[in-house]
Amino acid sequence: MRPYRMIATAGVLAVLAACGAPTSGQPAAESTGDVPDKPSKAVTLNILDVAGNLQLTQGMIDEFVKQHADVISKVTYSKSPAPELAGKIKAQQNANRVDIDLVLTGTDGLSAGQQQGIWNDLLPKYADRLPGMKDYLPPAQKMQELAGNSGVTVTYYPSGPLLEYLPAKVANPPTSAEELLAYAKANKGKVMYARPSNSGPGRTFLMGLPYVLGDKDPKDPVNGWDKTWAYLKELNQYVDYYPSGTADTMKALANGSSNIIVSTTGWDINPRVLGTIPKEAAITTLKGFHWVTDAHYAVVPKGVSTDKQAAILQLLQFMLTPEQQAKAYDKGYFYPGPAVKGVELSQAPQESQDAIKNFGRPEYEKLIADNPTEVPLDAKGLVAAFDKWDREVGGSKVKSS
Repeated sequence: MRPYRMIATAGVLAVLAACGAPTSGQPAAESTGDVPDKPSKAVTLNILDVAGNLQLTQGMIDEFVKQHADVISKVTYSKSPAPELAGKIKAQQNANRVDIDLVLTGTDGLSAGQQQGIWNDLLPKYADRLPGMKDYLPPAQKMQELAGNSGVTVTYYPSGPLLEYLPAKVANPPTSAEELLAYAKANKGKVMYARPSNSGPGRTFLMGLPYVLGDKDPKDPVNGWDKTWAYLKELNQYVDYYPSGTADTMKALANGSSNIIVSTTGWDINPRVLGTIPKEAAITTLKGFHWVTDAHYAVVPKGVSTDKQAAILQLLQFMLTPEQQAKAYDKGYFYPGPAVKGVELSQAPQESQDAIKNFGRPEYEKLIADNPTEVPLDAKGLVAAFDKWDREVGGSKVKSS
């Protein structure tokens, strides 16, 4: 299985385009009354994943159901591309027939749903039922602040941007933005990243460059990224094309048609675990590097019954315990993965321990400890950045697989 989130999520721009303006007609169904501590009887939960999060958390959820059959009797799982999320739930709410109880999403679906007003506010009213939120890692806490009152952070990773290469092809990898540009000029067509609106590594690179280049305002892509846009336009001269998704950059690295690609911790480790990329592939960062972080969230649509909300709150409390968070190490897909403090690899399932020990990188611990972390752009900023990139940098060179 390829890392699902980065492939299937088309980004905030596509999400908002798919959702359109708020739908007229009946108001969205509201859940009324306080949420009890426990459902009156065991419930069935319908969980929709638009972020590939189940790869990290399904083991946690299944374990809760096994231990608490009096709370949740059954779970049904489904997956969908993020661009379809808000429109699908909005339509159910307008028909007063909400059959999705819990959504696992990235920042894109979360933000689109917030703009549509479709999420239930669990916070701060029920924060006391989620004590694990008090133990978030500091960067995960910042990602939680992006969620407002509707989303609960369940997994976290520092993401990137990283550069990935094969040492046999690149003996002296670039370690600064200037060196990367010089390499691209001397090796035309051999530096690659995917279209940012369709690629986690692509948009992480886009959001990370303003820190590397010392731009005026890294949070303002329209008025604060003069150096970044100039750099990307110059780099564009030496890029043959931009794949429409990250997976194609991985294939290009593996088959030798590209020498250097943009990556993240998860896109570095997991494809090597799966054999998509040779194990000997290496990574480097650029001088002035800041991590641009990412997270997955649990959100509850308006219209979900209070009994089901009670079960969901118990489930989320369970998922935020260190013992369950350790399962988020997975096979490096969202490395490290846990959102709370003090979760060690030694607590993870043996399969995860083996994957990380064989394909992880000792240097990640120091890179994570020694470099600043930054939250990604909000929905409005991302839409502006994607639009400007498409119009002024690489939109005419995007190539579908």
